[in-house]
Amino acid sequence: MTATLDPQARSTSSLAVRHPLTMQPDGRRVVIKLFVPGEDAQLVQNRASSLIERILQLDEDEIARLLDEVLSRFAGRHHDLLGVFHHHYELVQHRVPPDLELSANARSLIGAYFSHEFSVEAAALCNPSMVAHPDQSGLEAGELRVAISLRQIGEGHISSIGFCSAVLGPGDTIRLEDRDGPLMIGERTGARHYRDALAAGLAELEFDNELSAATLASLPERYSDDEFEDVLGHMPGELLARPTTGETLAVMREIVAADYAVTFPAAVPLHQRVLWPASPAESNGMEDARFVQVVEPDGRTAYQATYTAYDGRHIGGRMLHTRDLRHFEVTALRGPAARNKGMALFPRPVNGRCLALCRSDGETLGLSERDENNRWQEAVPLLVPHRGWDLIQVGNCGSPVETEAGWLVLTHGVGPMRRYAIGAMLLDLEHPERVLADLPFGLLDPDEEEREGYVPNVVYSCGGLVHDGRFWLPYGASDVRVGFASISMDRLLDAMIVVP
Repeated sequence: MTATLDPQARSTSSLAVRHPLTMQPDGRRVVIKLFVPGEDAQLVQNRASSLIERILQLDEDEIARLLDEVLSRFAGRHHDLLGVFHHHYELVQHRVPPDLELSANARSLIGAYFSHEFSVEAAALCNPSMVAHPDQSGLEAGELRVAISLRQIGEGHISSIGFCSAVLGPGDTIRLEDRDGPLMIGERTGARHYRDALAAGLAELEFDNELSAATLASLPERYSDDEFEDVLGHMPGELLARPTTGETLAVMREIVAADYAVTFPAAVPLHQRVLWPASPAESNGMEDARFVQVVEPDGRTAYQATYTAYDGRHIGGRMLHTRDLRHFEVTALRGPAARNKGMALFPRPVNGRCLALCRSDGETLGLSERDENNRWQEAVPLLVPHRGWDLIQVGNCGSPVETEAGWLVLTHGVGPMRRYAIGAMLLDLEHPERVLADLPFGLLDPDEEEREGYVPNVVYSCGGLVHDGRFWLPYGASDVRVGFASISMDRLLDAMIVVP
């Protein structure tokens, strides 16, 4: 699907022009999840054992027939369906009598009964961010392939992170690439943890005693899960016998377990990869990922993203790191500036400082610096609610974009009737705490079509980029669909008003 600018293109200002291209949630995009009968009820009554007993009463012919029926119905909708069934069987095999030797078909059928499909976009699709794709092959002159992250919302308002790709250019054209095929949840793998991340977590909880201090002193700068447990297992008995030992061990293990890694097979294309909640802190969702492309100290290109982990009651900031959008490392964000939604990382250090935009007080857009202990410090205010369309709160719409004129920041503001609009501001390249200019009016606000949806009257983005003199902005409309707009950079910068 390709979209170009045309005289009929919908626009709310003379700057931002919407492209006639919209992504709608697709209920056919499903993943396969573990299903345990009874555990989804408000009053848990596990029915796993009785279900397995009934399955084992079937003869082998009936087992084979049922398994063939399931495979014919679902095999084309998932990667390695039999492999998933086998994995789910392993998760419940402790309920099978140990003296029974089951056939491969019986094990697979039990796995099928303990599986279900989850439509990742059943409720909504929204809040995208856009970065240059790691694969730029097969393009014409003037084209740029981009990777787009998406907040997918399914049953129970559970959010996950999905992806698609598009091609920008030449000129003012945009086209979406193929988005078909079965989805796959990444496999959780062993993480390489950071010692200073554990120290930051303990400091945030004000948890300092001899066992925690000795553990930190014994760990290398980066360590695996096994190395962590090995250090704990070799702690002196005098420290392990202290009254606070049980609580200290539980707290340290909880902090370490919050950081993990996820990987996908190389053969699974980007648009079929799903980052699914993989820790208790994000059990109710991974929300609003803000991806940004970075250059690491060794010169290699990588991607980072911040997102909000939600467990149904509490939120917490998380960071993703990946070099290829295939293997992802997840770490918790720590410090005062990481206690609210909406952190957005700068794409590079500024004069040796690691910086991020944040809204730690819930209503002010601020600038935070990460200290030597890996904690994001109290923010310096950059923008406070002060106009009719943003008096409730202001925040960012993704990471700052470096331009010759300064750091371009897309902002959002919330006004009467909780109506969201997108604005823009410019920060000094060398001293981003200094605001150079501000757009005196909203750049994009919900039109009559976009105002209807899952969360009405909202336009919101988690980040765009500059290509061929235009700022390309993917955005969520009322938390149900994704639209695309672009803005001439020259006209945007010319429209900004210098801040005294």
